Amino acid sequence: MKPEQLYQNLKELAEKLGIRVSEQILPTIGVKVTSGLCKVRGEYLFIMDKKMPVHRKNKLLVSCLSQMHHEDIYVLPAVREILASEKQEQRQTPYVTNPGSDAPGNQNAMSRTTWSSSFLPVRER
Repeated sequence: MKPEQLYQNLKELAEKLGIRVSEQILPTIGVKVTSGLCKVRGEYLFIMDKKMPVHRKNKLLVSCLSQMHHEDIYVLPAVREILASEKQEQRQTPYVTNPGSDAPGNQNAMSRTTWSSSFLPVRER
């Protein structure tokens, strides 16, 4: 699958999970803003740096979406395989141990941690 096709499929999956992906030109001076998942006014938003190469966009979305419960949603087999591979790798070297009880699609998180207006750290390789 071409990187651009993968990116479109990942964005569609995010939408199905209730996460809006918004590509924006992020400021390079002043307050440092990075791509990632946040909660704004009760809705999940994945802010993506528009200038980022598509392969890095894919890595960020895969890292985030692999943590979400998406088993009940139709996902192309190639995309599902990529997400499963990432999830397995995260189990071996966890970066986010508890992304929060109100995370979209997250049924196993502990109830004390929430996101509210903060970015979910995602691992880049």
